[in-house]
Amino acid sequence: MNEREGTFRIGLGIDFHRFDPQRALVLGGVEIPYDCGLAGHSDADVLLHAICDALLGAAALGDIGGHFPVGDPAYTGISSLELLRRTVFLLDGAGYAPHQVDAVVVAERPILAPHVPAMRERIAAALGIEQSAVSVKATTSEGMGALGRGEGIGAWAVALIRTGGGGPGT
Repeated sequence: MNEREGTFRIGLGIDFHRFDPQRALVLGGVEIPYDCGLAGHSDADVLLHAICDALLGAAALGDIGGHFPVGDPAYTGISSLELLRRTVFLLDGAGYAPHQVDAVVVAERPILAPHVPAMRERIAAALGIEQSAVSVKATTSEGMGALGRGEGIGAWAVALIRTGGGGPGT
């Protein structure tokens, strides 16, 4: 038996994006009705970017920018759900599989609670894990700092991965 087999690793991901009135708002793979979206090279899904970084960090595989660089035209406007699926593929290639994700989105606006179930569903499907293993929460920063002034949205995520799993969802 491989000494890594059956063990767990944890990673942390954090991301922030400014608002952009020329874009649609996408969080957790869900387009949310709002008067502006987020600035970024891909669809700027701050939640999925934090989750990607948490997964990559848990496997010590670097970060989202190293795998999907901003300067690469292949990623212009790409769905972050696709980046998440590609992150799972990278994990699988290194002998890891997602096990659980816990994330929080910090935004003064819009109200996100009604969209959380759809976010959890899409994230779980992309990760190949049960929806019960995906937690998404939303909060505000009580008016403090750039997020509190409504300049953008931030997200934090923690991911637990397992080794020796043989691939996502197994």
